[in-house]
Amino acid sequence: MLYKEIHIGKFIKERVDENEITMERICKFLDRDEDAVERMYNSRSIDADLLLRWSKLLEYDFFRLYSSHLILYAPPAAANKNQQKSDKIPYFRKNIYTQEIKEFIMKRILSGEMTQSEVIKEYSIPKSTLHRWLQKSEING
Repeated sequence: MLYKEIHIGKFIKERVDENEITMERICKFLDRDEDAVERMYNSRSIDADLLLRWSKLLEYDFFRLYSSHLILYAPPAAANKNQQKSDKIPYFRKNIYTQEIKEFIMKRILSGEMTQSEVIKEYSIPKSTLHRWLQKSEING
């Protein structure tokens, strides 16, 4: 599954290959040597500042992989309502489902891999939201 297990180094390497970025350019941009870059390709996780630099270099939001994981696999926000909200960090009132997440979910349903009720239970997607996606896919398909 795309969002369940995130090996960020593999995603970065794939994007580097797609964009045909030279090792020389990568090393210069990141201010790292080739060995360090190769270690990053093999790493399951990367420091956030470094991931931000990779995102800029490769023009791809790698953080969205983690956001998608949270949307699909974290407990619903309703369970955390007792936590106090802080004015010092942004508070996101609502999950925003990216097009990639919608396609991922729809593919699982349309292929028969999961039923609608399994998707609702597994990913905590509201029934009305899922039905809206299904209606739109029928109109566009």
